[in-house]
Amino acid sequence: MAEDAEQGDDDGSVRAGAAGPPGDPDGAPRRPPREGRGAEPFPPSLAPGSEHLDAALRTLELTVRRRLDGLLQGNHLGLVPGPGSEAGDARVYQPGDDVRRMDWSVTARTSEPHIRETIADRELETWLVVDLSPSLDFGTGGCEKRDLAVAACAAVVHLTRGGGNRVGAIVATGQDLVRLPARGGTVHAHALMRRIAGTPRAPEGTRGDLLGALEALRNPPRRRGLAVVVSDFLGDVDWDRALRGLAMRHDVLAIEVGDRRDEELPDVGTVVLADPESGHSREVTTTPTLRRRFAAEAAAHQEQVATALRAAGAGHLRLRTDRDWIADVVRFVVARKRGWSGQGSAPVLTSTPAGRS
Repeated sequence: MAEDAEQGDDDGSVRAGAAGPPGDPDGAPRRPPREGRGAEPFPPSLAPGSEHLDAALRTLELTVRRRLDGLLQGNHLGLVPGPGSEAGDARVYQPGDDVRRMDWSVTARTSEPHIRETIADRELETWLVVDLSPSLDFGTGGCEKRDLAVAACAAVVHLTRGGGNRVGAIVATGQDLVRLPARGGTVHAHALMRRIAGTPRAPEGTRGDLLGALEALRNPPRRRGLAVVVSDFLGDVDWDRALRGLAMRHDVLAIEVGDRRDEELPDVGTVVLADPESGHSREVTTTPTLRRRFAAEAAAHQEQVATALRAAGAGHLRLRTDRDWIADVVRFVVARKRGWSGQGSAPVLTSTPAGRS
């Protein structure tokens, strides 16, 4: 993921996604108090190299397992790619259903058309493409975007594990590109999450390389499976062709992690905006005109990202640092399953910030 460094023009405009959000007067990003970190609905702090990393990962795993299993009641099929070859339950035919899935024996027995639903194939191979570039080392909500990205990976690992399934990862920081082989089992899942969470932070001024990470997954070609791309998708949308190529072989899910300050500037007077992927910073005054331009350009960039994801046929889940991320995941999984079963479509899903109605 490459992100332009231009912070502002002489007319006061700011390019969406190019500036890091405002921080405290000393220039440091605002972070919530550490007391209560890790409590629902936010993931724990997962700082690489911390002596508390293993404990934080255990907390995250317990939270994911307890809340996802409780809310989904163990039914994880909404995240697994659509209809496979294993027979499931029969249900009444609905207009638009694939007639090739007609269950003639049940239809004859009930005198009402039925189709046979299919369960996604077991022994699924899932690949995580994880963007941990410097733009994710920031958050003004309950966590950093990086913490949220790692938490999203933990949810995917939990929802796709079991039944001989394998999961691997490609982790990109802009400085390094690490490939973690796909394997199955609980021991591997724990080791994979430890490697992802423990990825060293790239130095400030390092540009992300989401395009390189996607190309690394495409080559060499792998068996058809599920590819999950976790990123804040800031910067140039130069990865769209690579994503479309990936989607020709795999089911693709994009998990966009964001922060409210990626989308809007607060009315705080004079503030320093910083781009962690270029190292550039600029002091600006958050006038109403500047705030409107920032919000408009941020919205335009989000729409550009969403358009590229739709063109690739990718599922799109948006998570934010000030929202209940697990609730967002559950809503997405349920809607995705309904879309596959003919009960509706799976839209881009968001929710209200945590603590709001």
